[in-house]
Amino acid sequence: MSDSRAPRRRWWLPAVVFALALYVIVRAANTPQGDTPPPASASTSAPTRSADSASASASAASSSYDPADYVSQVRTRAQQAHISAQLAMAILYNEAYKPHAPSFERAWQKYKPDASFGIANMHRATFDEVKKGRDFADRRWDELPDDRDLAIEAEAWFLHDLAAQLPTTWSASYTRNELLALGYSTGAGNMLAFARGATPGGQAQSYLDKLHANWAKAGRAVGTG
Repeated sequence: MSDSRAPRRRWWLPAVVFALALYVIVRAANTPQGDTPPPASASTSAPTRSADSASASASAASSSYDPADYVSQVRTRAQQAHISAQLAMAILYNEAYKPHAPSFERAWQKYKPDASFGIANMHRATFDEVKKGRDFADRRWDELPDDRDLAIEAEAWFLHDLAAQLPTTWSASYTRNELLALGYSTGAGNMLAFARGATPGGQAQSYLDKLHANWAKAGRAVGTG
């Protein structure tokens, strides 16, 4: 009996250790801002990993990250895309709810294939659409974790594309930057619905609340606040 069950133990024990390590990392990273990664929309089997690999991933994921370290790139890319540098920086603060070590992002993506990549948390379909006709058209989505300037460049041009879809005037009381942040989080269709007066759901409202909380800090970082 014990012999027939041993192989199964060897398979699931490392996987459980690895999944637990990821869970602890995400919970710890989310504590300051009270946010957690959205639940996975697709389930996958846990890959077999050793306890040593899980420890290495945990160590890499715990590396510190401060969006303000990239103020030069934010200013440059925001100017190129004709969007607010303060908005771009505030969104980076909003999206800093999880560790952004490349090894962690790739490990997380194995459990959640539709996870976002890079410090601006961009999904593959969005990146592939935004890059069309741009200077980074030949770049790949899976390069985002390793190239933070590319992540900021894609973020800035996505905000530019969202801004191009806004009408000249709208009935809701949101500012342009608030609508763009909502669009960044929920998509262009929802952004336009909010502009017409639709009420944001809990997740969208939480994103907007975090934007307000990060706005002054972002302004100080880029030199506008």
